[in-house]
Formats: sequence, C-alpha cells, structure tokens
Amino acid sequence: MKKRQVFNPYLPLHEYIPDGEPHVFGDRIYIYGSHDREGGYTFCMDDYVVYSAPVDDLSDWRCEGVIYRAKQDPMYEEYPYMYAPDVVQGNDGRYYLYYCMAGDYGIGGYRNPISVAVCDTPAGEYEYLGHVVNRDGSLMMRYVCFDPAVMNDDGVIRLYYGTQYGFEEEEDFLTSGNLEVEMDMFGRTKEEILSYPDSINGPVGLVLEDDMLTVKEEAKHIIPYRVKGTSFEKHPFFEASSMRKVGDKYYFVYSSWQNHELCYAVSNYPDHGFTFGGTIVSNGDIGVNGHVEGKGMNMTGTTHGSIVQVRDDWYVFYHRLTHKSDYSRQSCAEKIEILPDGSIPQVEITSCGLNGGPLAGDGVYPAAIACNITNGRMPHGCNCIYDTEFPNVTNAGDDRFIGEIECGTLIGYKYFDFKTATRLAVTARFETENNLVRYEGPTRLDERGSRPAAEDAGNGYGAPSDGAAYLEVRFAETGEEVSRIVMDRTAADDFAWSTYGAEGLIPAGTHAIYLIYHAPKEGTKIQLKELIFTPAA
Repeated sequence: MKKRQVFNPYLPLHEYIPDGEPHVFGDRIYIYGSHDREGGYTFCMDDYVVYSAPVDDLSDWRCEGVIYRAKQDPMYEEYPYMYAPDVVQGNDGRYYLYYCMAGDYGIGGYRNPISVAVCDTPAGEYEYLGHVVNRDGSLMMRYVCFDPAVMNDDGVIRLYYGTQYGFEEEEDFLTSGNLEVEMDMFGRTKEEILSYPDSINGPVGLVLEDDMLTVKEEAKHIIPYRVKGTSFEKHPFFEASSMRKVGDKYYFVYSSWQNHELCYAVSNYPDHGFTFGGTIVSNGDIGVNGHVEGKGMNMTGTTHGSIVQVRDDWYVFYHRLTHKSDYSRQSCAEKIEILPDGSIPQVEITSCGLNGGPLAGDGVYPAAIACNITNGRMPHGCNCIYDTEFPNVTNAGDDRFIGEIECGTLIGYKYFDFKTATRLAVTARFETENNLVRYEGPTRLDERGSRPAAEDAGNGYGAPSDGAAYLEVRFAETGEEVSRIVMDRTAADDFAWSTYGAEGLIPAGTHAIYLIYHAPKEGTKIQLKELIFTPAA
C-alpha cells in the first residue's frame, strides 16, 4: 500500500500543538504538547490533545482526542492554562503526565508546583494524581518549577525543569531592582532567592520515587547558572528542558536565550558534566545559509521540542509561529543526523519534514506549508501578538492562507521532486479592506520581542513592478528568476480566489520553489491559498 505524503506542519492546518515532546510507546509515536487556539490571544488556551502515528508510516497521523482537561487540575480557577507537558511510562507500566499551570501570557507560571496526571494507556483519559512533593509531603518548590520533562532511565525516574534569566550575572543585581523583579516573577522572598548557592535560575534535575510524585534525590543544577567563560556562553539555557539518551550518552535539549532555536548539550551523566553541542534547528533558519539574528526567514519566537528515534532514524520536533503571534504555534519536524562523534548538525526547516524526501512535484498543496515567509524585516515575537501588517499564515473561518503579502515578500517551499517538465499555478486573490484578516483581541509586545520594521524600510527581496503585479519564481533564495506568474486583477468579488499560471515550465529535477511578490507602485497586497503543479501538455 502506497503511503500518503506528509508535509510541515504535519498535523491538520487547523491544529496548534506546540512544545512537542515526541515519544515512541509500542509501535506508535505520540506527540505530547501544549494546545494553542487558532488566532488565540495567549498561550495554551485549549485542553491537551494527542496525535499519534505508526512508527512505520509517519504520514498517517490520527487524533487520539482530548486526553486531559485544565479544569481537572485543582489550580484551574486561578490558573486556567496548562503549559508544556511531558509523558513517561512508570515502572508500574502506567503513563504519567507532568505539566504546570499558568495564567495569561504565562503570568504566575513560575510560581506554581509541578502537577501530575496518570493513565493506563499513552493516549487515554488521564486522571489528576497530585503535585510533586518532598519526602515530608510538602510541595516541591525547589528552584523554578517550569517546563517539566521526565524520563525513565532504566528504572530511575528523572524529572527536569527550570527557567533562566540573566539578572544575577549582572554586577548590580542587588541594587538595580532586578532582585525585586525576580521576587515578583518567581513568587519568592529575598531571603529564599539569595539562599541558593548558585542561583534559583537554571536547568535542574531530580529523581522521583516509584510513586511518581515524591522526591527521592533532591534537585540540583545540571548546568551551572553562570555561563560566562563556558561553552554555553553564546547559547545559554532559557527554558524547555528535554532529556534523551542516545547510546550511553545523555542529550539535554533546550530552548536557548536566543529563543528561536533548540540547542543540545551532551554528558556521560544524567545530572552533571554537560558541554554545549550546538543548535539543532531554528524556527527562523538563523544559522543556515548565512542568516543571522534579526534577519530570520520567518517571524521568530518561542520554540520548544525534542528529538526522537523512530526505527533507524532520528527526528527533531519543534514549532512555527502563525497569525503574527506567539500564541498560535504549529508543530513541525525535520529528520536529523547524529554523527559518529555524537554531534548533530543544524538542519534547515523545510516543507517536506517527515516525508522521507521531497514532495511530489504534482498536485495541489496548501500555500500555508511554506517553510520561509519573510519581507526581509520580520520581527522576533517572543510572547507577542501584533496588529502591524506583515506576511503571515492566517485564517478566515476554515479558509487558511498566507495574507498581507507585500511587495518584496519571499515565500519558500523546500523541496519538490519534478519527474517531468511541470506547469506551476497559484490560487490567490488581491487583499482589500473587505477580505483583510483583522485580529480583534488584545495585542502585546513583550520586552523580549521586537517591533516590525517600517513598511518603507527597503523592498525586501524584490522591487515594485512597472506594470501588473506578479510572482517571480526562483529555485534559490537569491537565485535568478526562472518564471513569472502575472496577476491581473479581474475578479469583481473580493472574496473570490483566482488561479494564475506561470509563463514558463519547471524542468525535471528536485527544486526548492521561491515566490517573490512584485507589486505595482501603488503597493497592492495579495493573499496566497494554493500551489498547483500539473504536467506540461
């Protein structure tokens, strides 16, 4: 039986499951994560939903349904959102879900304990079990209980968590007001914060008893907080702890302070001795093909994920941003390679993801599977949501497309395999005041986010057209034009989609497809819904 194709994002386009922790249980891979709402105004607004696929067919994802509801947690009334979870199989054969509760924009999320739920199956209906506690039954609140990750290390249950801010590395920490900032953010007293010999910040790990709730070995830093002069100095830990074992080595996967990248560190031990390995993936392709901070190939923002082995191959799961927001994130994945020396080269983000190779250069594809969307000045949107116009994946009801495509916007797809010469067409429409998607909720600019650059700050990847609007077709980001899709505005209905064909043919071979929009001088924007590939006549 021929397997279907799969592309990024690999789940349905209406689904938003970020912070993905992939695990293989039996003959299926399960993705556990937060659950954002399409077009939502804050993180993690919906209950936990799980998808799974057979290990021998990563195109065949099915929804297992809601496995756990926020209202099941006793803290729900005050903190209604469940953040980045992880699941582990205990020594009793049951499955345990670890998570934290928070409020809007994560407020309060650094103050709460780690909650636990349990189920007899990987994706059944979980029941609340309790909080992680100390031996005396008191809540375990050592360090900052955030973004829990858990592993069963040959019968030893290891729990990892933490967050990190750089305040305490500043010489004036005690006098600048940053101590008070930490007190408020973490919900701790001055005396408690100063009682830590290193810092309350940083990634930590502990060991649990077989009851999956009680601390057996106390929490301690797995990486020192103070990273100046260490291998972590340029990519310090921020959040999103995840631990995997590869052979006899421990791989600690985390989101760095850069915020858009998943990094890794390696040790012979589960709780110390880690050295920085590198970046695995960036949701802005920063670090790939010369792209640097501030010049990402997408709007960048939070990332969280991990690596997993499926049969003989390794993959990294991460998420991308949509809706000009850090609150509508979609799960993506790429195949990675762990080299004989243990290193993991950074991978580029693609549209083909889990497909096992390029997508077929034939048929109809949603435009929203673009792996690169940039006008050359995309913002970094950590904990942000914008009302400024810039190109983005969005929706109007069940219609999902790329909107606010302005002159100079590049939209990239990697990769397609064309068996013969092929015609390219797109389904698109001109953007007007009538069909423009308007976000009605609260906007937010976090101190770690950046404002989009002004619209007149250069033309991005292309100059205005002297005549009709058109999409330039390239096979490389900075390559030559190989074809052109002219877009005459003929539709009377602003909501009608039109099909526009390219002037030339795509030759046989494996190609990336980059579309660069050239608008007439009056600055008309467009919306893009589909790519259509058909054999040449």
